[in-house]
Amino acid sequence: MQKYHYIDQNTENGKYKLGMKLVERGNFLINSMDLRQVSKKYLVDLSIKTGQTTHLGILDGHEGVYIDKVDGANAVIRYSMIGRRIPLHSTAIGKALLSFQSPEMIEHLLKDYQFVKYADNTITGKEEFLDELDKVRKLGYGLDNQENEPGVRCISVPIQNRENKVIAALSISTLVARVNDRDLQEYITLLKKVGKELSQQLKYTP
Repeated sequence: MQKYHYIDQNTENGKYKLGMKLVERGNFLINSMDLRQVSKKYLVDLSIKTGQTTHLGILDGHEGVYIDKVDGANAVIRYSMIGRRIPLHSTAIGKALLSFQSPEMIEHLLKDYQFVKYADNTITGKEEFLDELDKVRKLGYGLDNQENEPGVRCISVPIQNRENKVIAALSISTLVARVNDRDLQEYITLLKKVGKELSQQLKYTP
């Protein structure tokens, strides 16, 4: 634990104390809890209006992680859960979180990144993924078109704070067999509207 800075040892008396890593993780959890409280009504509202499962995710290291979820009345997607870590390259939330980071941060996170193939549509190369991130920035939302789970399409928008930084992403998960392209476009319009409202709630100013 000392090696990874979870505890520190006093060189004079040999006693241990909490390290900076735990302090960082503690702040991470506190900030996540505050974000969940503010975002909850938006997740619920989205789920009610679409009948689909909604998620709130954040960037943690080289992955995304779900910090909240609301199951939709018409949804049968049950693979996701709060606390589940998700890849950046094959999920809508991952794309929305990463696209709006600085070029330096993107390069750092993709250094030695493993583009694991989860489905036929999974992006498996860095250059192709960078093109995808550019597309996300232009459209304002991320799309997982059966790239992480066969038969599942997800859409996601970034959430920005008062410092104009992307700190989270909202998503809607759908089944291809139940949600057609027209309905998906309606969900995208609604999701972008809700994402804008939540960002404004967090004092983001365009």
